[in-house]
Amino acid sequence: MVTRAEQLAKTHQAILDAARTLFLKHGYAATSTRDIANAIGITQPALYHHFKDKEVIFLAVITTVGGEIKTGLDQILSQPNQVPLEQLTDVSLLLTHKHPADIFTLIHTSFKDLSREHIGQLAGIFRNDYVQPLQVFFAQPNIQLQAGVTPAMAANFYLTSLSPLFNSFHRIGDPDADERTQIQTLLKMIMFGVATAPTTH
Repeated sequence: MVTRAEQLAKTHQAILDAARTLFLKHGYAATSTRDIANAIGITQPALYHHFKDKEVIFLAVITTVGGEIKTGLDQILSQPNQVPLEQLTDVSLLLTHKHPADIFTLIHTSFKDLSREHIGQLAGIFRNDYVQPLQVFFAQPNIQLQAGVTPAMAANFYLTSLSPLFNSFHRIGDPDADERTQIQTLLKMIMFGVATAPTTH
């Protein structure tokens, strides 16, 4: 027989699982607590018994996803003797498979609807779980950044440039290529630019 505590824990997790699916697909503003409650067949009052508001649920979801991303990034970046383009391809696959929509947009568009405290917490998650591991990647000695470009700048630029990977109408390169090839087409543009610098005489 299931105890009340076990049932509460099961419902609590079901709320987080449903919220994760909805938030990551539709974003913060387009997902309501009613949507989350309906997804698992409970009432809104029952949902509020577990979480006081939508912001708390969103923060819990992003905290969990951010932790999974950081663990995955650390594993990828700890592999020795990997070609940087291949490493960054693996990173991009991790991000696109964990996030059905553009990560940068998902987190930053939520800021206008959140309290200052929660904005600070989300910004910290984004910085610690996404940007900092990528700074480590771009700081590798076998990656020669352009003059004036810091690893932090490169990490942020990479994250803000991934949107073509999250939708079919904005694809870059051969639409019939496999996923890894499509990702590498974009990554070569991010890492090496779209034009060569003019030669000066």
